Amino acid sequence: MSRVLDHYHFLHEIPELGFQEVKTSAYIAGQLEQAGIKVTRGINQTTGIVAEIDSGVPGPVLALRADMDALGHVIDGVACARHTCGHDGHSSVVLTAAQELLQEGAIKKGRLKLLFQPAEELGAGALAMIEGGALDDVEMILGFHLRPLEECQVGQATPAVIYSACSTLEATIKGVPAHAARPHLGVNALDAAVQAVQAVNSIHLAPGLTWSVKATRFLCDAGVTNSVPDEARVVWDLRSQENAPMELLKEKVSQAIQHSVAALGATAEVVVLKEMPAAEIDADATALLSAAIVDVLGEQGLLAAKTTPGSEDFFYYPVKNPQVKAGFWGLGTNLVPGLHHPQMRFELSSLETGVKIFKAAVVRMLG
Repeated sequence: MSRVLDHYHFLHEIPELGFQEVKTSAYIAGQLEQAGIKVTRGINQTTGIVAEIDSGVPGPVLALRADMDALGHVIDGVACARHTCGHDGHSSVVLTAAQELLQEGAIKKGRLKLLFQPAEELGAGALAMIEGGALDDVEMILGFHLRPLEECQVGQATPAVIYSACSTLEATIKGVPAHAARPHLGVNALDAAVQAVQAVNSIHLAPGLTWSVKATRFLCDAGVTNSVPDEARVVWDLRSQENAPMELLKEKVSQAIQHSVAALGATAEVVVLKEMPAAEIDADATALLSAAIVDVLGEQGLLAAKTTPGSEDFFYYPVKNPQVKAGFWGLGTNLVPGLHHPQMRFELSSLETGVKIFKAAVVRMLG
């Protein structure tokens, strides 16, 4: 029987944040090594893992990628890590598929590489793997993600999930402190920050573009209630279905912040905390995944491509390596109430389907 649920239950109980996946990566690497698979740990001095199954026969090099990190939450006032994006499921599926492919002798030509990547949620893990040479000899890379119930149900899968570009901007707004009884002697950073939020909300891009921008964090505290605060920090989340409009959106947001706070006598330093590119998906990879989905679920289980405003650092792989064909599919899992929700849950039986689809894709290319 498949061990995917054994792997999942173990990984689910040891959630670790990005670049801190010490126990997670140790477990995955150990399981791969026990199966007889060659493993390289500590890619680019991180928790990243690259493993390889070499058929010994010339042929293409295919990579499967899984992310390992959990999300940070504050639940009942306590900061914690929790697997609420399904990365424990992703790692379990790719790990199990690799073990079974080796055991079954299914790889007849070329090489299969397995990338277990840290820090997807930080938008930095894929870049670390790329800088560590993980993709230097790869011709095609495939990734996947569990999908919410409203997008894709158990017994269904989509061969292409078209993610949006995402940027996270933070503004540190500086004013001048003063006693609250003499506000004219200071510059209220809180007022300036509110002005900046309103200014950003007034931005417009071309109506034909798909994009959004919204403030997602606001921190301001003078330490007492009778002083004018001299510093505030605001974070904005920016989304764009395409990469080019994101550059324009970042420019407009930065200008809106700078100009609006200057009108009140404050200043703002704007920095980019995190970025992820929009999807770059190859037609050949999507065709391969479509065929693999039909192999496992039949024609009735194959859905059309899905567009999402979510983001994925997986797409750094093709953006930074245009010669690599990239495919990214979505697995129906009846996931509710939603990704990143503290109480996220899904049908665990669907993980076995994920294993079968990945195996079918590998056999079609390397079998």
